[in-house]
Amino acid sequence: MGRHAGGPAAGGPASPKRGRWRTAALLATVACALALLLAALLADWHSRGGAPHDERADIGWGFTHTKNSADRGDDSARRTAARLLAAESLPQNQHIMGWGADNPEPRPGSYNFADLDRRVALMRRSGGTPVLTLCCAPDWMKGGGARTDWSQKSLEKAPDRDHYRDFALLAGVVAKRYPDVHHFIVWNELKGFYDESRKRWNYEGYTELYNLVYEEIRKQRDDVLIGGPYVVMDSNAPDAASNVSALQGPWGIVDQRAVDALQYWNRHKAGADFVVVDGSSYTRDGDRQLPDEFRATRKFADVTTWLRKTTGLPVWWAEWYVEPADARDERAGWTEEHRVAVQAAAMMNMAESGVSAAFYWNPEGTSGACPGCLWAPTELGGGGGRLPMMDLLSRFAREFPPGKVVRRPDVRGNGGVLALASRDAMVLVNTRDAGVRVRVEGREVELKGYEVRWVG
Repeated sequence: MGRHAGGPAAGGPASPKRGRWRTAALLATVACALALLLAALLADWHSRGGAPHDERADIGWGFTHTKNSADRGDDSARRTAARLLAAESLPQNQHIMGWGADNPEPRPGSYNFADLDRRVALMRRSGGTPVLTLCCAPDWMKGGGARTDWSQKSLEKAPDRDHYRDFALLAGVVAKRYPDVHHFIVWNELKGFYDESRKRWNYEGYTELYNLVYEEIRKQRDDVLIGGPYVVMDSNAPDAASNVSALQGPWGIVDQRAVDALQYWNRHKAGADFVVVDGSSYTRDGDRQLPDEFRATRKFADVTTWLRKTTGLPVWWAEWYVEPADARDERAGWTEEHRVAVQAAAMMNMAESGVSAAFYWNPEGTSGACPGCLWAPTELGGGGGRLPMMDLLSRFAREFPPGKVVRRPDVRGNGGVLALASRDAMVLVNTRDAGVRVRVEGREVELKGYEVRWVG
């Protein structure tokens, strides 16, 4: 009795009954908090299709090697380009057949990796994250023989269904051959999978191929990230009467057939570490840029947001385009200043919407001017030097990597100036072909026509 004489009011210990009540209340509070945390985690897990976000998918801004690249040409120019790539260390993507790589398996079980080895070696020397796109398929897998038909029609054929497993086995061989490549994209733009009889994508066939490839690579290695379906997110004008989806904005309406393909793959895939798409800011029919070429790039943000919500996966853009192509599939109609400014607007939208990776399709040539290229053609003496698009791409890679918190600064004045900022840097884009003067967060700034300027 004596030890409780003072009571709580005198500063002594609380009664056993009251102490037990407080302990129980504390435990109940902790249990409630843990239950809420668990519910949130389960909701996130469910939204991601049972797969948590793998930060290894957040590789950022990079580019794709195409037919001509820095592994061929004048020795001095190649060395210049190699130094440029090593200085920037951007993620780099290469296809296993086509776009600079020979047929990797001209006959069943007979391999030819000379070109692919050379491209992978180039990526290794630069120090950037290497990515391989598992496309396209050897001719014998699609009705041909040992001779490779390099016509576009042949190259873009999908393997016959009887050879899906053969293609998966080839993918496994590739994955084992390059143990330092940890990121793989399965196929390209659903090439060869359009079903003319049903006027839609054969997404069942693609998903069957994807799952076989996914499972084969997983059998060979457990340290890789794999993604698909590399759908082209085509859009039609706002007044379109067919294939109208709910994914739309002032820039147009995403084709329902692309949405159907992506949703089917998402529901039936064996697994994925990221979702891959490509697309343009202009409409599929008529190359309309709505409301204009700069504001049309909002499509990239809207599609990215929809993809993150639909799949719960990190979003990769394997290609993106802002300038309509001509009849030869070339994009040379704009000045370089105009081109870079619109590209900057597109990349601002991607960064703001939270892309995990975006690969610029580098249109390297072999001679003369090279519109939109990252470096001067290495086929030329004195080539290999950086060009304006490399400046833009590499600066975005440094200033706006995945996960960086960004915001839209306050811009006042004549209008027409876009801005994006992080804690450390800000980029301004003049969308007009004439000089403007504006105030950006209280600071007066004068920009030339189509100028892209970094502040900070």
